[in-house]
Amino acid sequence: MADGSELLNGRRVLVVEDEYFIADDLRRVFEERGAQVIGPVGSVDDALAMIEECPRIDGAVLDINLREVMVFPVADALRARGVPFVFATGYEESAVPKRLRDAIHCEKPIEPARLAEALFGQPIAH
Repeated sequence: MADGSELLNGRRVLVVEDEYFIADDLRRVFEERGAQVIGPVGSVDDALAMIEECPRIDGAVLDINLREVMVFPVADALRARGVPFVFATGYEESAVPKRLRDAIHCEKPIEPARLAEALFGQPIAH
């Protein structure tokens, strides 16, 4: 079974997470499988700046609560660009505004491999 490298190879993934160890783990796993990680960033303002500055983003992983600020403006900006994203959070799905409830919601703790599968549609080996 492939390790998913061909799936992630060359993909540009924005990681929006304010918990350092989670963000670093996501970065490491995605990069090991060939993705280029944008960020990680830990605030809504930094994420919105990255979205504006980066000409290409293939997918994004979003924590819902970033230092007591909800990430929903980032989700809206990604959706406006047609970029798929996954909410990776400890919050229940009911905390997500109705307009964004069709997005994939993965409750923490979550394996980075599961996030890649959710974003790009194919499982990757652990």
